[in-house]
Amino acid sequence: MTASLKSPAAASMISLRGVAVNNLRDIDIDLPHRQLIAFCGVSGSGKTSLALDTLYAEGQRRYIESFSTYTRQFLQQLDKPDATS
Repeated sequence: MTASLKSPAAASMISLRGVAVNNLRDIDIDLPHRQLIAFCGVSGSGKTSLALDTLYAEGQRRYIESFSTYTRQFLQQLDKPDATS
């Protein structure tokens, strides 16, 4: 077994490292799969930026990457969210 394989616990998490969107700077967060997640905080703390601009955009980009090259040529190119991993 190679060291590059993730453990089952790590595979059940969505990991974002170095997120920098709007007023968020260098945020590291691990979110569990198949769980209800609520982002709470004061107004202007970056909840929407994290949930929509980063998580949704990255999920959509990865989903489209799973399409064949032929199919992707007809779709609009999506920008990768500003995160290190």
